[in-house]
Amino acid sequence: MVAHPSVTLFVDLSEGDALVYDAHGRREGGSTVVGLAPGALRVSGRAAGGIECLQIRLSPVAAAAVLGAPAELGGTVASLEELWGRDAGRAEDMLRAAASWDERFAIAADLLGRRLDTRPSPDPEVALAWRRMLTSRGRVRVDALATEVGWSRKRLWSRFRSQIGLTPKRAAQLVRFDHAAHLLAAGNPAAWVAAASGYADQSHLHREVQAFTGTTPTAVAAAPWLAIDDVAWPTSFACPTPPSGPLHTDPA
Repeated sequence: MVAHPSVTLFVDLSEGDALVYDAHGRREGGSTVVGLAPGALRVSGRAAGGIECLQIRLSPVAAAAVLGAPAELGGTVASLEELWGRDAGRAEDMLRAAASWDERFAIAADLLGRRLDTRPSPDPEVALAWRRMLTSRGRVRVDALATEVGWSRKRLWSRFRSQIGLTPKRAAQLVRFDHAAHLLAAGNPAAWVAAASGYADQSHLHREVQAFTGTTPTAVAAAPWLAIDDVAWPTSFACPTPPSGPLHTDPA
């Protein structure tokens, strides 16, 4: 699984624990919550009747309220039961019993919405800083964010880390990497992707990809998770085509 700037839930709807995740030598089954930048993670499964799984992506701002443990999730993987207790099993049972996927989507939205309505959300300043990271595709300085929200750099660093689970710098790097990964998956050359995403050069891109995935830009470009993103999340991605003329370092 390629790192993504969201907290990801995999709700296992198969009979028994068919879904298995393996991260940092820890191998477990069942419904899973993947935090931001989880490192080397493999998700697989096997079941006689086939595997059914509902994947849900949450903004880390929403996840902080829905899951209640953002700091503990930064860079990690946890079972849904660890975070939700008995509610996890009840949610799985409701989703398995649904007559259609549309009904499952509606049930999931209701479950998440009710938790969101009853739990505290991150500070508005933290939420604004996260939105700025997304709109700038990770090309924003922490000092500038702190000035915009009216906090000191130290306070933004501390509050962001405690509520989102990553430092502002690491979160911005993750957003920038995600943009670059989708440009690679769209078939764009690595040198152009590096310039378009704000990296110093192609070697800088290579090091960042290695840090987030343990592999190369070529391997990331072929990752099946990225290939379906424009279908599964159609409003989230827009991958431009490289220009035919000279290389532009900051395309519109």
